Amino acid sequence: MTILRVLGSAAGGGFPQWNCNCRNCDGVRRGTVRATPRTQSSIALGDGQHNWLVVNASPDILAQLRSSPALQPARTPRDTGIVGVVLMDAQIDHVTGLLMLREHRQALPVYASAAVISDLSTAFPLTRMLSHYCGLDTRALALDGTAFSVPPLDDVALTAIPLESKAPPYSPSRNARRVGDNIGLRIVDRKSGRRAFYAPGLARVEPHVLDEMGAADVVLVDGTCWRNDEMLALGFSTKTAADMGHLAQSGPGGMIDVLDQLPATRKVLIHINNTNPILDEDSPQRRELEAHGIEVAYDGMEISL
Repeated sequence: MTILRVLGSAAGGGFPQWNCNCRNCDGVRRGTVRATPRTQSSIALGDGQHNWLVVNASPDILAQLRSSPALQPARTPRDTGIVGVVLMDAQIDHVTGLLMLREHRQALPVYASAAVISDLSTAFPLTRMLSHYCGLDTRALALDGTAFSVPPLDDVALTAIPLESKAPPYSPSRNARRVGDNIGLRIVDRKSGRRAFYAPGLARVEPHVLDEMGAADVVLVDGTCWRNDEMLALGFSTKTAADMGHLAQSGPGGMIDVLDQLPATRKVLIHINNTNPILDEDSPQRRELEAHGIEVAYDGMEISL
C-alpha cells in the first residue's frame, strides 16, 4: 500500500506568511480566525516501511521532517527515509529545501524535467552549490507518458504529465514557456491499482490534464486563490492568479467547476495561498467547498492508495 502524506499544504510564504497581515494571517496569529497554520507545499510517498519519496522540497522541509517521524527511521547514527526527490517545477518554494538536505550521505537522487534541471544548473544554480556538499544526482524525466519508479519504491509507478502553469520569475522561460517548466504527477500503486494525480501549480486544465484527473481516484490540485483577482483586490499584487500560473477556484470554468466533473473519490485542494478565504474554517467559501465534496489539504494529512 502506498501512503501519500502531505508535508506542507500552503503556497509560497506559508500560512501565516511572515510579513502578511491580511485577515487570515492576522486572525490566525490573534486567534480570531479558526484556521490552522500550514507550511509550504510538498508531499511524500511511502511504502509503509521506511522508504519515502519527497515530491517538491520546500524551504520548510526541516520542520516538515520533524513533524513526520516516519521519514527519520533512525536505523544508524546518520539516517533518513528519503530515497529521492521529484520536482514539479523550479519555483523557489519547491526547490530550496534541497539546500537543507546538504548533509545527505551521498548524492541525492533528484527527478525533474530537463527544463527544471536547466534552471537549477544556470539561473538558480543549486546543482553547482550542492556539488560542494552531498551533490545532486539529477535524472531527467521523460514527458512522453513513460512511467518510472524510484527504487526501492518499485510498487509505485510515476508518470510526469506536462501542464500549463508558469516557470519561476527568475527563469529565462518565465514568459517563453517550455514543455516541462511545470508538470503534474500520476501516482499509481501497482498492487491496488489505485491512482492519484498531483498538480500544485495549474493555470489551465487542458484536455489531457482533465483526462488524467478523470482517471484518478484521488486528485490533489492547485488551491492557490479563491478569486482570480484576489491579490489585486487586497492590494498585494498587480497580477491575477492566472498571471501567476494558477487557476482560481470560483467563477465559471474555475477549479470547482472542473472538480465537479470528476468521479474521483477524493478531491483535495493544496498549495493554498495565505489570502485564500478557504483557510478560514468558518467561511462561506469553505462551506461551499464542502457542499461540492472538496477537501482542503492540511499538513500531516495522509491518504492510502
